[in-house]
Amino acid sequence: MTAVDYFRVVPGAPLRGTTTVPGDKSISHRGVLLGMLAQGETHIRGWLPAGDTESSLRTVQALGVPVERHSATELTLRGGELTPPSGPLNLGNAGTGIRLMAGIMAGQPFPSVLDGSEQLRRRPMNRIIAPLTQMGAKISGTNGRAPLTIEPAALHGIRYEMPVASAQVKSAILLAGLFAQGETVVVQPGPARDHTERMLRAMGAPLEVDGNTVTIGPTDGLKPVDFTVPGDASSAAFPVVAALVVPGSDITLTNINLNSTRTGLFDVLQAMGAQLEIVETGLAAGEPVGTIRARHSQLKGIEVGGELVVRMIDEFPIFMVAALAAEGVTVVRDAQELRVKETDRIAVMSAELRKLGAQITETEDGFVISGPQRLTGAEVEGHDDHRIAMSMAVAGLIASGETRVIDAKCAADSFPGYAETLRGLGAEIEQLALPPVGTKSG
Repeated sequence: MTAVDYFRVVPGAPLRGTTTVPGDKSISHRGVLLGMLAQGETHIRGWLPAGDTESSLRTVQALGVPVERHSATELTLRGGELTPPSGPLNLGNAGTGIRLMAGIMAGQPFPSVLDGSEQLRRRPMNRIIAPLTQMGAKISGTNGRAPLTIEPAALHGIRYEMPVASAQVKSAILLAGLFAQGETVVVQPGPARDHTERMLRAMGAPLEVDGNTVTIGPTDGLKPVDFTVPGDASSAAFPVVAALVVPGSDITLTNINLNSTRTGLFDVLQAMGAQLEIVETGLAAGEPVGTIRARHSQLKGIEVGGELVVRMIDEFPIFMVAALAAEGVTVVRDAQELRVKETDRIAVMSAELRKLGAQITETEDGFVISGPQRLTGAEVEGHDDHRIAMSMAVAGLIASGETRVIDAKCAADSFPGYAETLRGLGAEIEQLALPPVGTKSG
């Protein structure tokens, strides 16, 4: 039996000081997956050594790509030639990993099987199976889910109009386009993360962007790159919201990715009256980076929908905590995608916050919250969803009494050292271990 990790959180102490957050998860995934296709050595610094990205890295190694690990966050890949794997490729919990890998493996001259955890097996894959099949890929799932079985096939370019803006689906199609005959065109209904386009362009891929239309042609090989991964904006969201809702707080985060496709939450928070100062300081890995200063603020309720939802899709769990502290009514719509993430994040966050006394009205595509609300500490669950666990810890910082967030270890899927980072800013939070069930305590 193994012990169960949990966050123990006590309110009261303001967050103060300067820190940074781990490397961007999206860019870290793409760095190793595109690096394995590049002819030569790709050198990455500031890489995120988290659960999901480590799964992508192990997959790269399983395809015969040599990886030299200089440290936890610095590595070199010698890409350009893939070899057939000895068994199924295990992507763990990494939804980004499996969807991008599907596009890459669809163009390989050998068969493969993409699989992962039970959580990953619950996530919908038809959204990539359908367009890849249109390109000629021989790919099948299990009731539209992983494991995915892929056979060698000749791919051809298509024009694909995406029904929903999704960086993962777009990326799968573009990566398959590298191996397809003719041009592949993806038309997005609205803006989605463009990390794949930025990195492909830096690696010499024949890629053009015209508004929401992305066109890519086949290539004989990508050029290797040498870059530093900026801090993850999604990870920055947790200390930022904590500072906004905990009285007396004033923090500064450095080297944060400020790509406009990722900063929707910060725009919404500023519209709610947040004291946020965001300053661009340069570029890293082709991405704008800078500092974020966040001070305790009296937030006001807001309505969120449309294109903004895509630009903050991963931040809604922590946004729910901000909404509970805001004065007035907050309404979120057009966020159906939240129901098919690692968990149904609308239902799970609502259920766990109710354990703290919150009142939340769920809707089919969002939620309604009236605030400000008083929360009371309790024992809550992380549901093996990193963003749920980290959001509930921030909720504990404004709840009276002690809050325990069971299943804290999943935070390391995107933010290793989460509790230590918040504690370094003054928050009363620690990650502990409960004894295994069935053991006796002295």
